[in-house]
Amino acid sequence: MAECGARGSGSSGDSLDKSITLPPDEIFRNLENAKRFAIDIGGSLTKLAYYSTVQHKVARVRSFDLSGQDVAEQDRESPYEISVQEEVTARLHFVKFENTYIEACLDFIKDHLVNTETKVIPATGGGNIPHEAFAYQKDADPEFRFQTNHPHIFPYLLVNIGSGVSIVKVETEDRFEWVGGSSIGGGTFWGLGALLTKTKKFDELLHLASRGQHANVDMLVQDIYGGAHQTLGLSGNLIASSFGKSATADQEFSQEDMAKSLLHMISNDIGQLACLYAKLHGLDRVYFGGFFIRGHPVTMRTITYSINFFSKGEVQALFLRHEGYLGAIGAFLKGAEQDNPNQYSWGENYAGSSGLRSASPELCPTQRARSGTFDLLEMDRLERPLVNLPLLLDPSSYVPDTVDLTDDAQAREHWLTCFEEALDGVVKRAVASQPGSVDAAERAEKFRHKYWDKLQTLRHQPFAYGTLTVRSLLDTREHCLNEFNFPDPYSKVKQKENGAALRCFQRVVGALDALGWEERQLALVTGLLAGNVFDWGAKAVADVLESDPHFGFTEAKRKLEERPWLVDCYDRWLRRLKGPPHKCALIFADNSGVDVILGVFPFVRALLSRGTEVILACNSGPALNDVTYSESLIVAEHIAAMDPVVHAALREERLLLMQTGASSPCLDLSRLDEGLASLVRERGTDLVVIEGMGRAVHTNYEAALRCECLKLAVIKNAWLAERLGGRLFSVIFKYEVPAEVPAE
Repeated sequence: MAECGARGSGSSGDSLDKSITLPPDEIFRNLENAKRFAIDIGGSLTKLAYYSTVQHKVARVRSFDLSGQDVAEQDRESPYEISVQEEVTARLHFVKFENTYIEACLDFIKDHLVNTETKVIPATGGGNIPHEAFAYQKDADPEFRFQTNHPHIFPYLLVNIGSGVSIVKVETEDRFEWVGGSSIGGGTFWGLGALLTKTKKFDELLHLASRGQHANVDMLVQDIYGGAHQTLGLSGNLIASSFGKSATADQEFSQEDMAKSLLHMISNDIGQLACLYAKLHGLDRVYFGGFFIRGHPVTMRTITYSINFFSKGEVQALFLRHEGYLGAIGAFLKGAEQDNPNQYSWGENYAGSSGLRSASPELCPTQRARSGTFDLLEMDRLERPLVNLPLLLDPSSYVPDTVDLTDDAQAREHWLTCFEEALDGVVKRAVASQPGSVDAAERAEKFRHKYWDKLQTLRHQPFAYGTLTVRSLLDTREHCLNEFNFPDPYSKVKQKENGAALRCFQRVVGALDALGWEERQLALVTGLLAGNVFDWGAKAVADVLESDPHFGFTEAKRKLEERPWLVDCYDRWLRRLKGPPHKCALIFADNSGVDVILGVFPFVRALLSRGTEVILACNSGPALNDVTYSESLIVAEHIAAMDPVVHAALREERLLLMQTGASSPCLDLSRLDEGLASLVRERGTDLVVIEGMGRAVHTNYEAALRCECLKLAVIKNAWLAERLGGRLFSVIFKYEVPAEVPAE
């Protein structure tokens, strides 16, 4: 039983400040609002988990009351007003550190738990995060190979390496059993290491081991058999006896060599033990957790080698990015059962998480210095569960992202540089979005520094938050903006552009209606593409929009490349339109303003006129100038007032507006709002339209669906266009029909 009681005397805050490299309020963030608290005190490391309520700013939109005004007055009005309000959400915090700091930390926690109703959960002994599990392979590029979230992971073996080793066979989410263990674990490495090297800190031991040569201490097969080892079918570099040379050699051994030999000995023993249990129970996957691993390459390499060697490649070793929190999460959930934690989905807050770190001293010295003291993870609660799109052909093999920047060094360098160069513009936009705030500039600078630091960490350690992608770079930026209370930096831009586009809507649809049928179909698609040009997240477009305020829908059409497009399936799409109408179309919208109003809604209107029901899905929360669900409701209301087709479809529920559950310029079809997924299934959706670079190129370009799919975008990045074989403003128009649709 552990309590947050006072230990020692004096100023706890001062003692904590002197003993660590991070300010206490950056470690125990939002502690004053903690509602539930759990501690997992191991033999060498302490892990904390607490639940807090987080108050942050959100941008709200509300339609103006235009009753009693004449048409001219209405035309001059913006379509809605914007207000910034406070919202309270839930967050899970996890912190882990060496027991050296436990007294100072518990004193600090006690002094700052101002909520007297906070529940302290008894400590234990011994959500769904994308890219959590990974395989490690020495000399591969990248060494970290992250696994996609697989819906069929059971059964497997879980090996938790703390002070000792605990081995659990997991068959389902609620059926598991302890099958074995060992007293030789992380505590053994730390204890013997302290005796051998006089080094008391765990990370210092790992650092010593990373510089050591174990062959100076260990007896190898070639030391015993010489060249004859080849006739035995054994590698000469295999360890025949750990520390075998120390008994006979008349010399002093370096601390580095002894630490390396010890690490190999412990890791090999654990790997062999895990392999034997896996074979005993007929399992081919072993997940390793516990803070002994710490993402340390030598440890993971040795365990992986041991598993491969003793299983002859039949068993796979997998590691966890947040391996040290298993006990703390278990303690937390045990005390939170009455809150039904499984009814929510959770997402990692990149702004508050420290990420997976390498032990290599050459990579990122500042981050490495901090990693030896504290490690942080934050998870934000999403208000609705997120599920797979029912139309995914094979959810188990679905990968949202098109390019893995962890693997593609050239692409990684380009996109990291892109995000660095765009930072000044984002800061400027953030300040401009809050003209009445006296501290906006100060907060924007804090955002700049935090996001810049994240980018530098990712330059040195691209695996820090799992597989590095354009999507994760965009999401990290949004998280950092929210951290400093910039909930929607483009809110005023969107408000202005939505108002301007609405005033052009009737003229645009009137011109479309005047065209012949076949000419109209091409004009509708061209309008979709031209609207997609209006993306403030693309520097080439932002520069144009900043310098030319008169750049509009007509000018955007002129920017598009002539047919044939870079990817051009339009003729196939046209032939399909000459056939029977689709039953229901799901459209994922992209940008506000011209894009959604003059591009998407005319396309929606044409589908409705064919007899196709339409589900228009927009972001739940803001990201860049993407249209949000709440904005789309107001836009649709204004369009319905002008257009009888849209008006009737809304009234008869043939046009339904839904939220995606996301706040990202990209799209993960495995994490969609449960209500949207249910509606897609209920309406028998047989066409999916994915629009925009973020949703249809950076993500989902290779996604396979069970139904027809349109993926369309304008390439607004010159480097990417050239890589794809085109030029700036090249067009992607993919129309895909599944060769064979399996039964559900």
